[in-house]
Amino acid sequence: MLINLNKIILIIFFLTLITNSFAGDLKLGKETAQTICASCHGLDGVSSSAGNSALIPNITAQDKGYLVSRLKDYKSGKIEHPQMSLIAQMLSEEDIENVSEWYSSIIIKIELPQ
Repeated sequence: MLINLNKIILIIFFLTLITNSFAGDLKLGKETAQTICASCHGLDGVSSSAGNSALIPNITAQDKGYLVSRLKDYKSGKIEHPQMSLIAQMLSEEDIENVSEWYSSIIIKIELPQ
């Protein structure tokens, strides 16, 4: 029984390490979003065009994995866009994780009319 408990504790420890290595830093993500992303996408993820443009989509509460994937695709040249390809080149892998963490963490509040 003691051996099984030790194995379980060891597994939990490694899972925690793995999970934390994929977690972005919200504070750094917000700072990156403010300095690089906000002029088009807004700090809250609502684009300057209010989502009425295919060129500048809203990214509020978008799935983190999707954001990471898209930014990496822009950075690698897999997806080309006049602005995003250049901007993604400026982002480190850590920046991509952090800014994706920031935008995916935004909670959308919807109020129904009375």
